[in-house]
Amino acid sequence: MLTKKSQSARIVLMLKIRLQRTGRKHEPTFRLVLTDSQNSTKSGRFLEVLGNHDARRDNPAIKKERILHWISKGAKPTDTVHNLLISQKIIEGKKINVLPRKSPIVKEAPKEGGAPSPEAKPAAGLEEAVEKTSEKKAEEKKEETPMAHKEEEKKAKTEEPKPKEEKEVS
Repeated sequence: MLTKKSQSARIVLMLKIRLQRTGRKHEPTFRLVLTDSQNSTKSGRFLEVLGNHDARRDNPAIKKERILHWISKGAKPTDTVHNLLISQKIIEGKKINVLPRKSPIVKEAPKEGGAPSPEAKPAAGLEEAVEKTSEKKAEEKKEETPMAHKEEEKKAKTEEPKPKEEKEVS
């Protein structure tokens, strides 16, 4: 850990190794920088440049010794930097999923003889609310256009199935 002394108070800096975007529009390149965790990535304040990374050309130039030095001192890489360091075989370990988590709505059938689970009630309530709103919208459309009702009747008449003629077998 790095420390700062300021007027008899000792402040401990939490160091991060993170990516700082550089480059032009639609041509991103990144610097690997060592910075205080409270600094914004766009602030430009960093302690040391530890390398650079161009994802489009896939040719990172990383200072392996300096990164290992700062990790031993307590600096923590962000999840994306952690995955980059693993893919470059600088550190060993398992990659971290950096994609956003998705939580699907799980429908559970009520158990026989028991009450339905409390998790299933909100999903069912949500479906009912969606159905009601779609019905209301359909009714509003019918009220707005009186000709739509007549057009629906015409379609229903034309779609009526014709009776099949029975052929006699001789």
